Amino acid sequence: MYPGLTAEDLGAGLDAVVVELLDAAHVDRPPVDASAVAEALGIAVATDDRQHGRGRYVRLRGVRGRPARPTILLRSDPRPERYQWALAHEIGEHAAHRAFARLGVDPREGSPSARERLASHLAGRLLLPTEWFSRDAAACRWDLLALKARYPTASHELIARRMLELPEPAIFTVFDQGEVSWRRSNVPGPVPPLSRPEMTCWRVVHRRNRPEEVRDGMRTIRAWPVHEEAWKREIVRTEVEMDVNYE
Repeated sequence: MYPGLTAEDLGAGLDAVVVELLDAAHVDRPPVDASAVAEALGIAVATDDRQHGRGRYVRLRGVRGRPARPTILLRSDPRPERYQWALAHEIGEHAAHRAFARLGVDPREGSPSARERLASHLAGRLLLPTEWFSRDAAACRWDLLALKARYPTASHELIARRMLELPEPAIFTVFDQGEVSWRRSNVPGPVPPLSRPEMTCWRVVHRRNRPEEVRDGMRTIRAWPVHEEAWKREIVRTEVEMDVNYE
């Protein structure tokens, strides 16, 4: 994201900022309610359904000599997780200056897209703080549904993406309506194509709407349904053995 800044340095700096935000909001365990964090930080939250994006961070002009108050304007959204994400992202915009200072980066050096990514990284860590999330993920053997129950303000997809930011090597594949939406790994190198055991595991979940686990040699493949009335999504996690070539 910024020249000379390693992924480890970036993650550590963002995690430190999130700890500061949670401490200020007196949040010491999951789940994290972004609304409560915004209130504790003195950020006003209002609805603006006329805006194009989900959220916008502004400073409204003060009246009668009062200082401008930071404000987050959000579009209405029936999905609580989307509302929480949009709010967490704008809190990330609010706290971006802390992250730049922590990382020793001049904010003028980065592009607007880099700042946007920084806010997104902060948002993911705010809803799924690394220290808590890494401990809970290992304790439940990376069970997506168990983690969703513990972190209800985060979406299933965000939980999957955050697991890819942890050191445990894995591949995640997301299926929407029977097609692969994305497939990524946290292991360097090209992501191998879907294997037959992965497809077998996914088909069971897609058809039967229940979690499934398949063993493929020394690795485990787990899949979970995220099914709604008009939409079928499945998320598959595949363990990666670092000393095995899957190409």
